[in-house]
Amino acid sequence: MRSTPHRALSAGAVVVAALAALSLPGTSAAARPATAPVTAACTPAQVVANGGFESGTSPWTQSASTVITSRSGQSAHGGSSYAWLDGVGGTHTDTLGQSVTIPSGCAATLTFWLHTDTAETTSSTAYDKLTAKLGGTTLATYSNLDSSTGYVKKSIDVSSFAGQTVNLSFTGTEDSSLRTSFVLDDIALDTSDGTPPPSTDSTRTPAAPAYTVNLSSDTSGTVWTGHESVTFTNASTTALGQVYLRLWDNYHGSCDAMPVRVGNVTGGTAGALSVACTALEIDLPSPLAQGQSATIGFDLGITVPSGADRFGHDGAFSFVGNALPVLAVRDSAGWHLDPYTNNGESFYSLAADFKVTLDHPTSLLVPATGTSTDTPGSSGRTVTTATASKVRDFAWAAGPFTRISGTSAAGVPVNVYSVSGISSSSAQSMLSTAKTAVDAHAARFGAYPYGELDAVIDNNYWFGGMEYPGFVLDVVSTTALTHEIAHQWWYGIVGDDEYTSPWLDESFTDYATDLAQGKTGTNCWSGVSWASGAEKITNSMAYWDAHSSRYSTVVYGYGKCALHDLRRVLGDTAMAKLLKDYASAHWYGVSTTAEFKAAAQAATSTDLTSFWTQHRIEG
Repeated sequence: MRSTPHRALSAGAVVVAALAALSLPGTSAAARPATAPVTAACTPAQVVANGGFESGTSPWTQSASTVITSRSGQSAHGGSSYAWLDGVGGTHTDTLGQSVTIPSGCAATLTFWLHTDTAETTSSTAYDKLTAKLGGTTLATYSNLDSSTGYVKKSIDVSSFAGQTVNLSFTGTEDSSLRTSFVLDDIALDTSDGTPPPSTDSTRTPAAPAYTVNLSSDTSGTVWTGHESVTFTNASTTALGQVYLRLWDNYHGSCDAMPVRVGNVTGGTAGALSVACTALEIDLPSPLAQGQSATIGFDLGITVPSGADRFGHDGAFSFVGNALPVLAVRDSAGWHLDPYTNNGESFYSLAADFKVTLDHPTSLLVPATGTSTDTPGSSGRTVTTATASKVRDFAWAAGPFTRISGTSAAGVPVNVYSVSGISSSSAQSMLSTAKTAVDAHAARFGAYPYGELDAVIDNNYWFGGMEYPGFVLDVVSTTALTHEIAHQWWYGIVGDDEYTSPWLDESFTDYATDLAQGKTGTNCWSGVSWASGAEKITNSMAYWDAHSSRYSTVVYGYGKCALHDLRRVLGDTAMAKLLKDYASAHWYGVSTTAEFKAAAQAATSTDLTSFWTQHRIEG
């Protein structure tokens, strides 16, 4: 998604809706069974004792009697006592800990309030650190770079420790000069009656999804009804008892008036809608063992709302992005059921195959993900069949577009679809840009694999541009279109969890755009000015939704500048080889920050530890 000023975010509170029925236009309402019980009983509890330090020191163990205190110099978050680690101004270590038992069958979240007070003057080096651990596992590390004027709440999912008794510990270390105080209060570890993560198996599942979709539109292309099915395999050693469908575009409506409606589920039982009705649980008839496959199907209704959006219609032109339900991903962290963000992207899915049949009035052109063929339908209608292999999503548009086509020098077919109001010269310019960009990116990162490339142009898009596999939405802008086409590699081919690690596609895509346009980013890092110690290139969308004015500056701007700086450390040739090899190694897979850092370190004999710290790239 291209960086532009964003409209105000609508409320994103998590809502769990238990609807009595889901109905589709033209179909009878299908009663939804009650939510299936969780697999193990859990009595909700808070398992940290004396987390506010108001009852003396027991059962905490501390490295010195002064750690738990009410003395002057710092203040409590609540009550009068708190834990004060370090703040000496010399080489020093303080520890604090207690044993906790997390019951089996429980989801669990560790929360605490942290105030970091430092005399360090650096904005790039973590001299003093606080580490939070459960047993031998490091949960998080904070430093003098996280200084704040008051307490900041920290929240960490620790559900993978269910059924264990482990030591919860905090260790603060200071170097030889300039004090940093780490002040903790109101520590809690809450367990809840929910399905815990599926053990420590890091395998991403359900794997190898294959979607088959048949939809028919009304005369305007704004209402689509039909059927969708998906076949998938459990790749994990942990049995798969349910799957989740992401109904992302319900963000654009409400739980009482959902733009995306699912009913008449087969192959499983529809459970609870959650995450503001953008996630639907489907309980499978019996758990799938590793290597086993299953198919679920359902009736589907999609109503495109008004608005020049990635899901919306601008007059006669409809844009249908993120509307098809897709499977959520489960790994060692559990199910990834993040909320929709309008500030960027929340999307995270595994490479899949799609066959989508769209029956529509012949007066409407329907560009779509994948390679499309048109055949005559019933009177006055056309059937567009689009097939796509190894893509993470499927999007389409419908309207009386003007289409022009060409082929890039490397042989990629390119189509530009323009709404009314886009001049023929602008459309030709975008076609030329698209052909040049797709070849430039392919030369750097690997051959474009998706057959044709469709670009839909409308200057009313508030967001500037949006990427889907083989299909992009854009305004008339050479830079924006070059950016969105770079997303074919960075998120399309090399996937990532866009909610957790938005820099892995946006920073890389903006860097690729600079390279395609001959920009070297000379001295761009010298213009970096952090808003706070908590601001990092690698922050998640949860952070950026709370600091939306800084999102594009840091993730797009500072992120690409960091990659330009890395190129200067490695050298042009080594950096080019790193990215091409990294793309090849993660082709149709998923990238993580840790994997990229490891690949970069392997490409040079220079220790990059200080580089990552300076550029605030953590993970």
